[in-house]
Amino acid sequence: MNIIDQLRIGIGHDTHCFGLGSFLMIGGVRIEYSRCLLGHSDADVLLHAISDALLGAAGLGDIGEMFADTDPANRNIDSAKILKSICEKIYAENWMIVNLDTIIFAEKPKISPYKEQIKNRIAEITGIDSFRVNVKAKTGEKVGIIGREEAISAECAALICKKKLLYISGIFVTALYFR
Repeated sequence: MNIIDQLRIGIGHDTHCFGLGSFLMIGGVRIEYSRCLLGHSDADVLLHAISDALLGAAGLGDIGEMFADTDPANRNIDSAKILKSICEKIYAENWMIVNLDTIIFAEKPKISPYKEQIKNRIAEITGIDSFRVNVKAKTGEKVGIIGREEAISAECAALICKKKLLYISGIFVTALYFR
């Protein structure tokens, strides 16, 4: 089997507007703040972006197909449960996560103090080593809905690989080392 058939890349994006509240969930981490993010679930933009990236990479649709916001069962659902369910689905399809590269777009609150905690929480939820997760934070530079502090967005690029022996440049490498 060709290496091209073994690797897949997915991209995920999510945005949620601010509302009245006292904390946010970002990357599965509770961040105390003067406002919350609005959504049908817990509105964790980062876990939603990761979920969509993984589903896209595996060719399994998107988060809205699996966890529709019209379904009352998904009201206030913990996004960690969503991501864990999606990981179980892709693992059942014989895929594994090679790495996740993420960006959180927020003017406030400042994300940098939480980056390591977010990275470790994502690793815990997905069952991968934390060195396979990268978390970046960017502001909106006072421009657009991010810069005006109206919303927070997140993006993720996910690389997944089939759980098989890979033949790379004349050498067999087991993909089991990736997980």
